[in-house]
Amino acid sequence: QVQLVESGGGLVQAGGSLRLSCVVSGFTFSIYTMAWFRQAPGKEREFVGVIKWNSAVTYNGDSVKGRFTISRDNAKNTVYLQMNSLKPEDTAVYYCAATRSFAMRVLPDTSNYDYWGQGTQVTVSS
Repeated sequence: QVQLVESGGGLVQAGGSLRLSCVVSGFTFSIYTMAWFRQAPGKEREFVGVIKWNSAVTYNGDSVKGRFTISRDNAKNTVYLQMNSLKPEDTAVYYCAATRSFAMRVLPDTSNYDYWGQGTQVTVSS
């Protein structure tokens, strides 16, 4: 049974930090590309960034680069999203997702992911 379980969300003031975790089971985590997406109320799900099997990381543009860090621990079947200098516009439900794809041109597309977590709410107050 495949499971992706996110945790670490919560309420934080602007400028604060949170670390999200996504623990995976039911498939071979080490060979999957793992991504973080987020969805704010009334908006489409947005690609945050991705970490490939070899720990190569790509972030979505400049909105999170330099503030967010994605990492993975294959021994723990876990992917992380460290979020620093949080802004109110970072408020969203954050999801982790898994795919066997590795071509960067397809990774921002939600339809290319095989498995999804249930999401964890991040709220940043001003």
